[in-house]
Amino acid sequence: MHISNKCSIAVHCLILINEFGRDTRVTSDVISISTGINPVTIRGIMSALKKDGIISVRSGTGGTDLCCPAEKISLYRICRAVEPDFLQKLFGIHSTPSQQCPVGRNINSVLGKSYGKVAEALTESLKSVTMEEVLKNYKNALKDQE
Repeated sequence: MHISNKCSIAVHCLILINEFGRDTRVTSDVISISTGINPVTIRGIMSALKKDGIISVRSGTGGTDLCCPAEKISLYRICRAVEPDFLQKLFGIHSTPSQQCPVGRNINSVLGKSYGKVAEALTESLKSVTMEEVLKNYKNALKDQE
């Protein structure tokens, strides 16, 4: 299974924005330094988060703010914003099974049903985890470092 690292980078961005956005201009360059990811990639992720209404970006002076409370931002929403077809990419089914074989003839529908069940469970799980919980985990990690 694979979920693009764009989702993790987006969460990283949102933690930075939440923690430092009030006091500092959190720009793509600032986020790039923290994430180790090219600013162009960061701007693409930020654009997707903005389009979904998760963040607002101040033009001119720069800087970013969360547009809604952390408890309203689920991991599912973040993943869907930055990688809209992430669930479809999760499982690959080989495309050329033999139609002469009963297994080959049916494997796509068989796996489609099974993988669909897993995708539904993953969706519900991602919807149940919010940025509020992620931020709590971040703050606990900081305390553990003290």
